[in-house]
Amino acid sequence: MAKPWATLGIDLHLEPAGGGVRRGLTDALRDAVRTGRLAPGTRLPSSRTLAVDLGLARNTVAGAYADLVAEGWLTARQGSGTRVADRAVPPPTRRPAPSPNRTGRPAYSLVPGTPDLASFPRAQWLKAARRALTTAPNDALGYGDPRGRVELRTALAGYLSRARGVRADPDRIVVCAGFAHGLRLLGQILHTRGERALAVESYGLDVHWDLVERAGLRTVPLPFDAAGTGLDGLDGTGAGAVLLTPSHQFPMGVALRPERRAAVVDWARRTGGLILEDDYDGEFRYDRQPVGALQDLDPDHVVHLGTASKSLAPGLRLGWMVLPPSLVDEVRALGGSAVAALDQLTLAEFITSGAYDRHVRAARLRYRRRRDALVAAVAARAPEVTVTGIAAGLHVLLQLPPGTEQSVVRAAAWQGLAVHGLSRYRHPRAAGRPVDALVVGYGTPPDHAWAGTLEALCNVLP
Repeated sequence: MAKPWATLGIDLHLEPAGGGVRRGLTDALRDAVRTGRLAPGTRLPSSRTLAVDLGLARNTVAGAYADLVAEGWLTARQGSGTRVADRAVPPPTRRPAPSPNRTGRPAYSLVPGTPDLASFPRAQWLKAARRALTTAPNDALGYGDPRGRVELRTALAGYLSRARGVRADPDRIVVCAGFAHGLRLLGQILHTRGERALAVESYGLDVHWDLVERAGLRTVPLPFDAAGTGLDGLDGTGAGAVLLTPSHQFPMGVALRPERRAAVVDWARRTGGLILEDDYDGEFRYDRQPVGALQDLDPDHVVHLGTASKSLAPGLRLGWMVLPPSLVDEVRALGGSAVAALDQLTLAEFITSGAYDRHVRAARLRYRRRRDALVAAVAARAPEVTVTGIAAGLHVLLQLPPGTEQSVVRAAAWQGLAVHGLSRYRHPRAAGRPVDALVVGYGTPPDHAWAGTLEALCNVLP
């Protein structure tokens, strides 16, 4: 019986295994040379000595040596013994052992789209969940209304009317699993109605465009200028609906001007078209009261879509649609709300108890301070960079000198800072000259990392 390992006098261990004793020994020796554990010129034990150490027949060891000499891994000379051949051996590819500071994640992140997740109100949410579960009726554990729990729809109707100026009736609200889920449902309905195109803004999220196109609709980008999204050409797009972020355009950061808000509503009335209003961060305006929802101008032609992804956390998967009466039955026919009933009841309790308003007010103050600090730091340390957009939301646009966007993004990556260039959000068929800019999500870092993240940003700006 061979020993499991043996020492060659140089603290080297061999594990002959598999394919017969001689082959196992040959493979073990070859691997020791190939990986560099046996350096060129190293003298090996005699076949007799190694055979004794391993408990093998001497002929087995001598045969393994002879095989490796024939392959060029070893050399054998009379009076010099058997040595490792003097040849270049490429170093093995080794994966570094995982460590806390080598996880592949950036040290700092300013990627937009996420709030400060560390500030999620865990204690208040848990309190609301306990109260909701304690008071939930038995039928809350059943299949329920496809539109969602009436408790949440009623709470949302009151909140949206008060905070966003939405004309909301609980019977016209559908709870969905975030904005993307709502958009997918609306895309299906538009395609079923015979629509083949959706007008979109020149800058936005490709994941939303992809969802729409998978539903069978072309996305047609509208022009963008200093006044925001241009709507004069809507008739020429062939689209029966338009997707807008009117209160705070993402990512350009402007609000749709009153005359353009009126123009798009006039288009919808005249053509029977539909306006999909993405009100993703409407609660966060810092220099004045937030611009009211576009839906208030014409509830019969505007779908108001909201979400808790920016105000609370995207992981909750909680969103809602306020629908024109003509759409309610079509959405209901597509199935349930896809949101767990107890999560809906928790959000309803969170809103009606006043905890949601208190959390939003605290978050608004935190993000305003961050934005103010960012604007001041950029003005002081990077005077060639221009901050554009209204004082709102969780991101800001930093306009860069022409031709510098990609180099700044690469420099940020080298410094361990994740930040996106504006080109990432430009529709592939958008007209006009691209703008060099960074889309900076200042809501993303936790409080303890904010100062370091801002310093990292300033270090890479031109």
